[in-house]
Formats: sequence, C-alpha cells, structure tokens
Amino acid sequence: MLITLRDIQLAFGGPALLDGVELRIDAGERVVLVGRNGSGKSTLMQVVAGEITPDDGRIERKPGLRVARLEQAVDDAGGWDAGARIEATIDRLQLDADAEVTTLSGGRKRRALLARALVAQPDLLLLDEPTNHLDIDSIRQLEAALLDWSGAVLLVTHDRAFLRALATRIVELDRGRLTSWPGNYDTYLARKAKALEDEATANALFDKQLAQEEVWIRQGIKARRTRNEGRVRALQAMRRERAERRERQGTAALKIQDAAASGKRVAVVEDIHYAWDDTPVVRGFSTVIQRGDKIGIIGPNGAGKTTLIKLLLGQLQPDAGRVTLGTRLDIAHFDQHRQALDDKLNALDNVAQGRSSITVNGQPRHIISYLQDFLFTPERARGPITKLSGGERNRLLLAKLFAQPANLLVMDEPTNDLDVETLELLEDLLVQYSGTLLLVSHDRAFIDNVVTSTLVFEGDGRIGDYVGGYTDSLRQRRAAPAAERPSKPAPSQRPAPPVDRKAEQAKRKELAALPGRIERLEAEIAGIHAQMAEPDFFTRDVAAADAAQDRLSALEAELESAFARWEALESGA
Repeated sequence: MLITLRDIQLAFGGPALLDGVELRIDAGERVVLVGRNGSGKSTLMQVVAGEITPDDGRIERKPGLRVARLEQAVDDAGGWDAGARIEATIDRLQLDADAEVTTLSGGRKRRALLARALVAQPDLLLLDEPTNHLDIDSIRQLEAALLDWSGAVLLVTHDRAFLRALATRIVELDRGRLTSWPGNYDTYLARKAKALEDEATANALFDKQLAQEEVWIRQGIKARRTRNEGRVRALQAMRRERAERRERQGTAALKIQDAAASGKRVAVVEDIHYAWDDTPVVRGFSTVIQRGDKIGIIGPNGAGKTTLIKLLLGQLQPDAGRVTLGTRLDIAHFDQHRQALDDKLNALDNVAQGRSSITVNGQPRHIISYLQDFLFTPERARGPITKLSGGERNRLLLAKLFAQPANLLVMDEPTNDLDVETLELLEDLLVQYSGTLLLVSHDRAFIDNVVTSTLVFEGDGRIGDYVGGYTDSLRQRRAAPAAERPSKPAPSQRPAPPVDRKAEQAKRKELAALPGRIERLEAEIAGIHAQMAEPDFFTRDVAAADAAQDRLSALEAELESAFARWEALESGA
C-alpha cells in the first residue's frame, strides 16, 4: 500500500466535491481517474499530493512516500544531480539536454517537466491531462516511458487511446462519490452503462413508492384516524432521502447550424510549395478537397499544420503552385488557443454579443436556453469567463462556433480538456455533419472515429495523403516507402494550358449569378402550379391555360439547364 484515503469529505460552499471518498493505490498500479468536467478530479489529485487538506476523513501514507506531480517543481537539492539517471530519462523522452527551457515549445516544456518528475524517482506520480498540447509522437513516447516505469501512477486524461494503453484500473468520481472499476477501459464502459441503468430503475421505483405514500398522507379524516405513525416516519425518511439525491449532470446537447451547401469542390490544390526562410514547410503538395470530406491533419508540433490550413483557405499564398477555392463557403474556425473568447466578457456576451437571443437553424433561441445545451447554468453563463475551467472554456468556444451557420468547419485541437462524454458527443456530431471538416488533432481515437482521410507531415515539407484515420495512415505508410507516397494529384485537366483570365472571370461571374436565377425560376414555377390548382383554371380560359402549360414546360427545361450549367462550372468545365 502506498496511500489510502478513508471517508474523505471536502466542499467549497456548494455540494460536496468529495463525499465520503475511499481510495487505495498500491505499488506498480496505473490508476486512471475519470469524471465529468468540474466533478473534482484535480481537487482529488491535490488531496493525494498533500496540497489540500480535506474537511474530514483520514489519509494513510506509506512512511517516506515520495509523490510528484507534473505541474510541481522538484527540489533543487539533487533534483538534477543524478548523472546517468538524468541522461537515460532525457534520452527516453527525446529531449535536447542543452536546450534552454525558456526556448522550448509548450509540448516540450511538458516533457521536460515530466522528465524532472521521473528523475526524482517518486513512488507515486500524479499526471493531470499530460497529453494536452503534445503531438502524437510525443504522446507515444510518454506512453512507452510510463509503461516501462515501475512506479505507481494516478492520472487524469481524456485521451482514450492513451488511457486504454496504460490503465490497470479505472476510478470514477461522480457526484462526490468515488467508484473503483477493476480492469481495462472497455470493461469499465460496459459495467458503468449497466450501473447507470440499474440506478435509473431503482430511482424510478423509489419515486413511484414515494408518490404513493404522498397520496396516502393526503387522504381525508378517516385515513388520519387510522394513520400508522411508523408509516409516517418512513415517509419522512423517504422525503429526506429524495431531497439529498444528487442527480447526474446532463449531457451537452451539441448541434451544428445548417448552412447552404458549398460547391462540390471546396479546394483544388496544385503542386504548392511554401517555406519559412530556407526551411521547406510544404513541398510539391497537391490534393482535391470535395464537399463532405472530413480531413485529419497530423504532424509534430511546429511542423506547419496551421500554415497548411491557411494555405488551404487562401489566407496565405504559396511560394509556388496554386490553391483554387470553391464557391459558397461559410467557414467557422475553432482555435486551440481560444483567442476567439474575450476575457472581458461573460459567457453570454461572448456568444450573443449583447443580444438576448440568437437564431439557430432559423428559430430564435434565448441565449440562456442555448448555453444550457452546453451545460452552463444561468449563474455560470453570467459570471466572468476567467473563472471557467479549461473544459468549460472549450464548451463555450463550441457554443460560439456552432451559433453560426457553416459548411466548412476548421477545428484546431477541439478535444483538449473535454471530458470523455462531451468528447464522444462531439465525435458523433462531426460524423453526422454534412459539411466539410478540416481537423487538427493529436487524439488518435478521435481522428480514427471522425475523419475520412488524413494529411500527414512526413518531414522536409512532404505531406502524405491517406485514406482513413490515424491507424489507417500508419498501415499505409508501413506498406509503402516514402518515395512511393505522393500526395493526391490535382485533376489532370488542370492546370495544363495557360489560364485565360477573362474567360475565368466570366465563368466566376456566371456561377455567382446562377443561384439567384434558379431561385427566380423556381418561384415562377411554384406560382404556375398554384394557379393550376384552382378548380376552374382549365375551364374559365382555355387559351390562358394552354399558354401557362407551355410556359411551365419552358421554365422546367430552363431550370434543368441551369442546374446542369451550375454543376459544369463547379467541376471546372
């Protein structure tokens, strides 16, 4: 036994975050702590680390127990004076021993902090969301280091692939209570679903019995004369039990606003090159992005993923080659740094910009009601966003993103800090989304479950284009040497001859005018159909009826031709 928590109680003025928590961690265990955002996971980690004293309960520690947290500094005395152990740890996590910490990226700083914690050789290592801001290669190195390490680990993570690789036991914090689930993550999911089903059944039975007893207590004079006082006391106890029941927090009701469909081709990329000074970022890359594609963009931190997105969206011009954007694009952008949120405004004003309601899929929604779909109480929605947790800020950014119609979603690390339930809801939403998605993520399970193809940065500016998700791209990369992995070619008919700029301009103008023309044709056709539906239309004026039929035939032929021309212009004809 390394540490045991017995009947731990802790509250900060509201419902208890920790309500009779019991936890034991033994040597060599890798325990994963799961729970909804705001359930108290980080608080429990601080109690285990000895940084917070609980209101009640007892903590038993093994004598001389050494505990380290990823965020916590290690004592300077001997922290890095461990010679070979330091070199081995630096090598294992692929760090540059001579690099200044202040010059490191966020991901490398996290790896350096982890290395410092491991060098201290703690008996128990506490890791709170250790994969945030790490690229996939770094996550796999961390995974390997922890699997190879003999100490115990208590970690909080939303990364399901990471969790599945490491967990020897799952513990869940739910409504102040901690439940231990031996076995792997998939076993936990199955057993948890059954437990929630049993809880719902028991609660429904209890509520039915309580309702029956409330009917009995309200009976008339005759019933009161024969009232069983023991039954009255039992009813009072049931009332207290019902009042103390803590309902499980609801799930977010995520919805993306419908937008008019974009053109069939979202972007045509033709042999583009881009470099930072003399360093190639994108070299000889071609692809075609079609309406409805869901594309994952994978690569090390600093490889140029954000630069590639800017090139694909026309926000940055390539040094060579060409990007041609499609038509009718409504773009919504999720920024991993959450710069779209204004810390001077509350959650309401960040989304509604001072309005009391917003329009969602053509229907007005009060802003409070809309934010409740994203699990914000009215009080939380009116409070400063500087008080929001990382997961809450992510949900707020999603609420702001989904408040605008979009047929092209650009999402940069949308899963950071989200609890697994909200993450899986987002996953389902994006799978069903009819628009186009550009997704930058280091969450392997999320990529596998959402995208239809992946663009992988493979070094020296090369970008591989693969069918399927992260796991599929690994298999395809193993099957073919790098030299045989060209990017997807752009259409062969483009760009062969020199471009006729005037002709291209005329086509764009014609394409822009087509939606209005089609709308007018459809309106006139609908008007004629309405006239023909009148009972005496064909008898009161035979000549007018014949003319209307001729006009209807001509309009329908013109409409069909307009649709065909629209499709031809979009395909580049």
